[in-house]
Amino acid sequence: MNRYIQDGDNPDITEERKKATFDVDGFTEWYHGGAKRLQARREVEKYVEDHKELQDTRPTPFMSREELIDNSVRKVAGMAKYHEMIDMTNIEKTTYFIQMVHVRDGQAFSLHYLMFLPVLQSQASSEQLSKWMPRAVSGTIIGTYAQTEMGHGTNISKLETTATYDPKTQEFVINTPTVSGAKWWPGSLGKFCNHAIVVANLWTNGKCEGPHPFIVQLRDMETHKTLPNLKSGDIGPKLGVNGSDNGYLLFDQFRIPRESLLMRHSKVLADGTYVKPPHSKLAYGGMVFVRSMMVRDIANHLANAVTIATRYSCVRRQGELVPGAGEVKILDYQTQQYRIFPYMAKVIAFRIAGEELQVIFKEISKQLKKGEASQLPDIHALSSGLKALVTFEVQQGIEQCRLACGGHGYSHASGIPELLAFSCGSCTYEGDNLVLLLQVAKYLMKVAASEGLNTTGICGYLHKKSQSNVSTLSSHKTYNDHQIVQDFEHATRRVVLQAFNKLKTESAMYKSHEAWNRCSVELTKAARWHIRLYIVRILLLKVSQAPEDIRPVLRTLAKLYIFDLQVSNKGSFMENRYMTLQQIDELKSGVSEALATIRTDAVSIVDAFAIHEIELKSVLGRRDGNVYPALMEWTTHSHLNKKDVPDAFEKYLKPIMEKIRAKI
Repeated sequence: MNRYIQDGDNPDITEERKKATFDVDGFTEWYHGGAKRLQARREVEKYVEDHKELQDTRPTPFMSREELIDNSVRKVAGMAKYHEMIDMTNIEKTTYFIQMVHVRDGQAFSLHYLMFLPVLQSQASSEQLSKWMPRAVSGTIIGTYAQTEMGHGTNISKLETTATYDPKTQEFVINTPTVSGAKWWPGSLGKFCNHAIVVANLWTNGKCEGPHPFIVQLRDMETHKTLPNLKSGDIGPKLGVNGSDNGYLLFDQFRIPRESLLMRHSKVLADGTYVKPPHSKLAYGGMVFVRSMMVRDIANHLANAVTIATRYSCVRRQGELVPGAGEVKILDYQTQQYRIFPYMAKVIAFRIAGEELQVIFKEISKQLKKGEASQLPDIHALSSGLKALVTFEVQQGIEQCRLACGGHGYSHASGIPELLAFSCGSCTYEGDNLVLLLQVAKYLMKVAASEGLNTTGICGYLHKKSQSNVSTLSSHKTYNDHQIVQDFEHATRRVVLQAFNKLKTESAMYKSHEAWNRCSVELTKAARWHIRLYIVRILLLKVSQAPEDIRPVLRTLAKLYIFDLQVSNKGSFMENRYMTLQQIDELKSGVSEALATIRTDAVSIVDAFAIHEIELKSVLGRRDGNVYPALMEWTTHSHLNKKDVPDAFEKYLKPIMEKIRAKI
């Protein structure tokens, strides 16, 4: 049964929903992590539905940049009015509330919730938390996170902003030495935040102790004017997220109290003595948290795109499969299925990986509080790799979904161009993808070089001997989880060790940095395979534990993800004849069978993602399938249609045409 069937819907989409072979509500509950979390989500949706002031006054693609900013701040004010929906003890519900209100236009205070508060929570001492957190949670302080500089992003050790300790006044002096050292990109930095966590290289007693976080007041709390010795502003329109005032910030010998250094892990004493953190990687904890949130959220972006493309593909008819039989739904074409369904499978795989990463983060957080950080490098590498691989493949998937919508996919009415622009930044912020993959590779090379390691844990496969020199796959129908993991372990181990051996060879001939650069393509491949192996493992595990009534459809999606991955990277599985061409052909048959099976349930699967219409923001992906009347209604929002004859015609074209007519 599919709860999305209603009277007045497009009959083509109703027909699809009646085909469902599984319980859509049961799938939704599993997908969103249980009845309790799903109920919290629906409470947010109902709340936003009932409070029109939290919604857009008209479609945002028709708004100017200034109108987008005004619209964003108006809704922020509405959120503050209904503060009962902001609960920092329930980050998931609060984040979803913010997402439902602002969707993909960005908002002035996004980094306040996504970065400022989490970093404050993880990096501030108990005394600092008691001072700053009540103000930050209440909204008296609106903060952002200022790390990236105009000339330096991922390589934070080379940040130019300095914070030099003056023991005479017990103050830090923050300075921006060059224009390339200007803080650049932080959301809400331009006009609306009044505080920032600023990452600067700490100098004390004539020595640089590396980058550290400082909480810095930027604006007068009464007038909101920028404080003296600071210069800040908006950096201008971007590819997307133009409801947010991403900004720049420069310091001119700006002084802050010693206590502004966030001192949970490291300290500067009154005399300037630097106290090192107990573990050099403790700051990684905050990064793992942010990236775990990103992986799950970016999977939701892909779910949006897949929902739009799938629903539209069932109401769009084009061409004939049987001459004279009439036009068919474009989702009946296998090429359309192959364009969309593998990304439908990736929604499940990536969401599971993101959810599990958050579970791991919670466990690591408990250990960190006890001073135990031995697993942190392993988990930091995992979170970095997941962020890099998932954000890139989601970006590819959204573009494929746009192409699957044909010409209408190019229109903002589809919702996909805005979604594409909104999501593409994730490949760069919080760590450039290639740089992150090389960080993962660095850790893998360290593990590969270590002898005598046990074969448990995320990297355990590297020192595990292959159980067989050939794959035991005989039929895709009987290809079990153990065989799949064994084959992926073999392929991944081979790629990682090939990179390791090449690095050893190059290191014997060149200095370390040059050797590393000469191997960087192989190293990034190794990192990707390490993450793919993790995703395959956790996907198979979670599907095997899913409720019995939805397990078959999940199993089909998992097989499509895995088989397509193997076929697309067949060279890695066929090296040294580990797999034969016949086995690859068997996997291809598995892909085709999965596509045909998913076709029956496609609309009900995307319905089960339970993406609200407000969040979807799409004419093509609307629940009722009544796309064409809605497209015509969309045009009423265009300012160009307010007048039959536009001013530009009267101003520029009419005089020219009149002159030409006079000469005829």
